Amino acid sequence: MLFRPLLAVVLLLAGLVAGGLGVGTGTRHLVWIAGLYVLGIPLLLRTARGLLRGRFNADLVAALAILTAMILSQPFAGLIIVLMQTGGEALEHYAERRASAAVRALEAEAPRIAHRREHDRLDDVPVEAIVVGDILLIRPGEMVPCDGIVVAGFSHVDTSRITGEPLPVSAKPGTPLQSGALNLDGPVDLRATALAAASLYARIVELVRTAQASKAPLQRVADRYAVWFTPITLAVCAIAWALSGDPLRVLAVLVVATPCPLILATPVAIIGGINRAARRQIIVRHGGALEALAAVDAAVFDKTGTLTVGRPEVTSVQPLGPFSERELLRLAGAVEQGSGHLLARTLVDAAVARGIELPPGTEITETSGRGVRGVADGRRVAVGAFSFLVEYEPAAAKALAALHDGTTGLRAYVAVDGQGAGSVTYADRIRPGAADVVLRLRRLGFAHVQLLSGDSLANVSAVAREVGIEETGADLSPLDKVRRVAALASGSRRVLMVGDGTNDAPALSSAAVGVALAAHGGGIAAEAADVVVLVDDLARVPEAVEIGRRTIRIARQSILVGLGLSAAAMVVAAAGFLGPAAGALLQEVIDVAVILNALRTVR
Repeated sequence: MLFRPLLAVVLLLAGLVAGGLGVGTGTRHLVWIAGLYVLGIPLLLRTARGLLRGRFNADLVAALAILTAMILSQPFAGLIIVLMQTGGEALEHYAERRASAAVRALEAEAPRIAHRREHDRLDDVPVEAIVVGDILLIRPGEMVPCDGIVVAGFSHVDTSRITGEPLPVSAKPGTPLQSGALNLDGPVDLRATALAAASLYARIVELVRTAQASKAPLQRVADRYAVWFTPITLAVCAIAWALSGDPLRVLAVLVVATPCPLILATPVAIIGGINRAARRQIIVRHGGALEALAAVDAAVFDKTGTLTVGRPEVTSVQPLGPFSERELLRLAGAVEQGSGHLLARTLVDAAVARGIELPPGTEITETSGRGVRGVADGRRVAVGAFSFLVEYEPAAAKALAALHDGTTGLRAYVAVDGQGAGSVTYADRIRPGAADVVLRLRRLGFAHVQLLSGDSLANVSAVAREVGIEETGADLSPLDKVRRVAALASGSRRVLMVGDGTNDAPALSSAAVGVALAAHGGGIAAEAADVVVLVDDLARVPEAVEIGRRTIRIARQSILVGLGLSAAAMVVAAAGFLGPAAGALLQEVIDVAVILNALRTVR
């Protein structure tokens, strides 16, 4: 895109140098004529094709000026217009470069091979060869290739790609698993209930693809102003012709009316806005996203990892006498420190953060996804789900029943020497400042703010109450989120979607603006989003909206100032006081003023 404006500059300078060296006006004229035709004809053809397709935009007056310059053999003025036109396009292309790899990244993560059991054999087959009823071995560390039901084995799986929830779920015979889930620690046999192409992960890929393809392109700010400025220009040209009958006077009007402020103001302002956002660790992928940010008036948030920190933390410890809180954590942490389970690591981290020194655990036995037993300081310790204690420490379970009955949330129960010692409660902590972010969006005019999640209604409602969101949706699949975003947008609202996980990618792609929080990686969500926040700060979301609004406000101001100056120059040219060459140079002065004003978006 830079080749054409650079060539125009070279040819303009070459002609001026030739004239300065006394080579002759003929040579200079020939150089400029060549540049005008080589670079101008493609612009004329493209504008003509646009008109045939019903597109009326800011390029029409420029095309008329170039064509008139060709007819009247005024190459200098024509080549100046070509330079402004091609330079504006290069800036716009730079500002609106598209980011693209969302679908490819999703497909790259999908498994290619499945381990199919046939009689006493285990065969590796392409996932496309899976049929309903096949028995598949899913090893630890492998992604589930298709939807199915566990028929043998026990493990726990990471479903965060699908649900967005960080806590692993237990997988045992009878447990349904969806494609895209990651097996963590034990081999399981899965009976396929759907083809790979019809399973959930494949549907997520397709949702992202279709959402991106169906996004309507934004009308350029410049084109909206061109709708009324172009007829005014043509009317002034008609007046100039009626007054003088001089085609050069008409060309002079067209040259100063060429909407370079329209062509340049928006891309320059957008580049400045993108750079300003980048300094705040907000990556705006293309200029259209910045325009859309200026227009959004409704927001949708994912819960886990967006409004919450996305990982469990110990929120409370409830010891039973004679155990203290520190003693409970010390003994439980001793037997859990060798476990790879997320909650075990969380408990150990909580103990260490409190300055508790953990004794070594011995005789450790871990029941995958349920609990751990072992010996610490010569005492028999069991930590795990309530059902785990019912099975292995029934007397302790009876003592702990009062802590278990009627509780919500996630808990681990602890028994020591067969005695109930207490429980540890976990929760996904709400991000600091989340409520302030919601309030700030409302002050920016967001009438609708929603919280959508794959988590349970109780957890979603609790988070919504704390951050001040009234509209919620729980137990939602990725497709459900897309539908909720579409429903919100159907009322002429422009929706901002904020998320952080693979399961959010389809909704991010389908919203007017998708914002991904990528401080901890971002992955597919970052690829599918229009805006990526690189720091762990939710407050950058309303800040991005403010940057978008300020950028477009300055762009519009630059356009109006530039068009006002051009209109004044048109009157002077129509009266015969300004020729085409002088008009082209005056237009350059106006362009510089417009560019300098538009560059205020950088600050």
